[in-house]
Amino acid sequence: MSILDYEKRYDEILTNIEKVRVRVNQHQIVKIVAVSKSVEAKEISNMYSIGQRAFGENRVQALKSKTLELENLPIEWHFIGRLQTNKINALIDLNPSLIHSCSSLELALEIDKRLKVKGKKIDALLQINSAKEEQKAGVMPEISLDTYDEIISTCSNINLKGVMSIGAHTDDKKVIKDSFEKTYAIYEELKNKGAKYCSMGMSSDYELAVECGANMLRIGSTLFTNKRRTDEESL
Repeated sequence: MSILDYEKRYDEILTNIEKVRVRVNQHQIVKIVAVSKSVEAKEISNMYSIGQRAFGENRVQALKSKTLELENLPIEWHFIGRLQTNKINALIDLNPSLIHSCSSLELALEIDKRLKVKGKKIDALLQINSAKEEQKAGVMPEISLDTYDEIISTCSNINLKGVMSIGAHTDDKKVIKDSFEKTYAIYEELKNKGAKYCSMGMSSDYELAVECGANMLRIGSTLFTNKRRTDEESL
């Protein structure tokens, strides 16, 4: 694709976001994380050249290779995939700007333990399974506030910056909206504890996510292939 193709897609997404944002909350600032898991470094470079700065990868090895390949660009890298305990050290060494998928207290404790050994701190989001779907990771909404508090009190090397969730895996917009609204309600409760980001919404549902209060979107296929996909962008 040419730079003009990227610009057109990027502008279309920004326009769609702006229409919703102005309608629901003119003070809302929305950040896009471009999900680059299925594209080559050249495509990331092209997207960077038109103004996109934050990119998300779902595998530690892919994040490492692209970080090295694009080390000349000051990219803001995000980790958005499921994190296996045997990959924690490798991820910490890559110094991601934000980990979206801190999916349990147990995982947080493991991350914190490795951070302490390395003398590092890291920013992360608590992943919430608002749709209550078995195939999804994350804490249940009912225990999310308590889990957030426990991570704050027991994991001194993790800076919790908010919450992340994946919309319900269905074509029923009402069900998707309900899962987003649950996440946003939790985020609202956590604002007084330093929560800054409500990360939800992908290529298939980002406009609905903005309508429900999301201020961080994970958009991949619509940016890079002009196809609307769903959960695969974050897993």
